[in-house]
Amino acid sequence: MSHDDLEIVERDPLIERVLVSSDDIQRRVAELGREISVAYQGRTPILVSILKGGVVFLADLMRRISVHHEIDFMSISSYQGRQSTGVVKINMDLKGSISERDVLIVEDIVDTGYTLDYLQEILWARRPRSLEVCSLLNKADARRKEVSIDYVGFDIPDEFVIGYGLDYDEKYRNLPFIAVMKG
Repeated sequence: MSHDDLEIVERDPLIERVLVSSDDIQRRVAELGREISVAYQGRTPILVSILKGGVVFLADLMRRISVHHEIDFMSISSYQGRQSTGVVKINMDLKGSISERDVLIVEDIVDTGYTLDYLQEILWARRPRSLEVCSLLNKADARRKEVSIDYVGFDIPDEFVIGYGLDYDEKYRNLPFIAVMKG
């Protein structure tokens, strides 16, 4: 853990501990960028970021992908505070068509699997050439619906995490690391 990460944790009483350091995140994002670049060689994928949590990961990841690519965004909600409502709702849809395109969903975290399952079902109906998933965090112990993730940054335990785009009531997205929140 970097000195900067440690200083932030010591100043914030709601952060229990750092789960994934900023250095580890940047190292893994670079590795994922290389893997994705090789896999999509000769193609121009559309990276679909799920707002708001996925935008920080997308920003770093897209700079590590060496093949030409496009980006688009969707906003989907299924959480209130710390709890998944189990009901998935599209708040903002893609701007462009994905028909006959290679699509890579870029997620911050996959936990219950409900949101990703719903999203994949909707996107497959739009007839992309391919549809894969890259998630920074995989919380397999929280899984309620089986889903496939093609690129995983980190497998994490079933704890409430914040930072690097993930929030608690719109706070903590700016943390450069992934932390476990107290309580």
